[in-house]
Amino acid sequence: MSHAGRGRFAKASVRDAPVEGRRVLLRSDLNVPLVEEGGVLEVADDTRIVAALPTIGLLCDRGAAVVLCSHLGRPDGPDSDLGMAPVATRLAELHGSPIELAPAVVGADVDELAGSLAAGEVLLLENTRFEPGETTNDPALAAQLAALGEIYVADAFGSAHREHASTVGVAGRLPGYAGLLLEREARELSATFEAPERPLVVALGGAKVSDKIGVLERFVRLADEILIGGAMSITFLAAQGHSTGDSLLDDAAAAAAAELLELSRGSGCNLRLPSDLVLGNRFDAGAEARVLDGVDVPSGWMGLDIGPRTAADYAEAIAAAGTVFWNGPMGAFELEPFAAGTRTVAEAVAAAAGTTVVGGGDSAAALTEFGLADRVGWLSTGGGAALELVEGRRLPGIEALLDAEAQPEVEDAGNGPQPDTEALR
Repeated sequence: MSHAGRGRFAKASVRDAPVEGRRVLLRSDLNVPLVEEGGVLEVADDTRIVAALPTIGLLCDRGAAVVLCSHLGRPDGPDSDLGMAPVATRLAELHGSPIELAPAVVGADVDELAGSLAAGEVLLLENTRFEPGETTNDPALAAQLAALGEIYVADAFGSAHREHASTVGVAGRLPGYAGLLLEREARELSATFEAPERPLVVALGGAKVSDKIGVLERFVRLADEILIGGAMSITFLAAQGHSTGDSLLDDAAAAAAAELLELSRGSGCNLRLPSDLVLGNRFDAGAEARVLDGVDVPSGWMGLDIGPRTAADYAEAIAAAGTVFWNGPMGAFELEPFAAGTRTVAEAVAAAAGTTVVGGGDSAAALTEFGLADRVGWLSTGGGAALELVEGRRLPGIEALLDAEAQPEVEDAGNGPQPDTEALR
């Protein structure tokens, strides 16, 4: 059974899973920032919880008992500051029904709670990374998790590139289906390189060229234009022989930057670098800042943002695009003197008439900070996973799921209430 979507997706969908009257182990991405208010930990940004709601709602509406799991932060064993209680509270508010919080990830008490779940009820497990076997994909932990359900649904796109017990191990023990969020993430991101509307304009920023070599190599053969910003632009400028002053340099990627520039000349892709910069005398919100008309950074200064002329040029290219893919800020946007370039690009992406896809991470944070997150076509919940998918890598958390053509035929599968997938926008 096929479902509408922009890009291809060959895995079985939760829409077709035989979930009625069954216990479903659902892996979502509820890894949200927490803040302490009045001595109580609360969710500071519920974006990922909101993104998880359609799949949770679909399962509950179709009569499944849901055992929900996620990691939170990077604890080294149980950590009271990274427990799932604040997540359970916010999730219950948004879901509109009680969410029971298990006392642990696995164990006899958890088994008993899962076994007593009624159709439409949700049990949230404790932070999966409280178990040391989670990140090593320990078979024993995977078996314990799999015993909590009869069907597995993967909806944690942000963790799909991790071969963990709750993302890959359980899928080897239960029939695995893609949740609505994971499916749409894969379709939206795949569409940027499968059959994009032209011109395809890719804006890439961030600190290191080495983090995005694979993405650059793919798009330099595919895109009409690549707009480079952030500290990674300094490495490209250095490869052209420009002076970089005290700017951050990715020395390990200097040769790769030169090769990419040469490759772009042969491929017909217009790989664009800044023509002006905003400099700071130190990396600090209180730093002295000035605009450099050019790109040769003098000693004692750092290139911390693209300049106003570059920002305007990049915005013009984005406005004319049929498809835009953006990943990585254009400068140190977290420091107000150096936020203008990223803000200009973010506003251009938000206003673009073409298809717009933003690859999560700091780009998503920038859009949120500027109040533009709801004005792009697709805002990915997965930074690293989004880049790996766009780069062309196979994500183990997706590969482990049933193939679409291999899913069992079930009478009336796919009927029943449909979630509002527009809520994922």
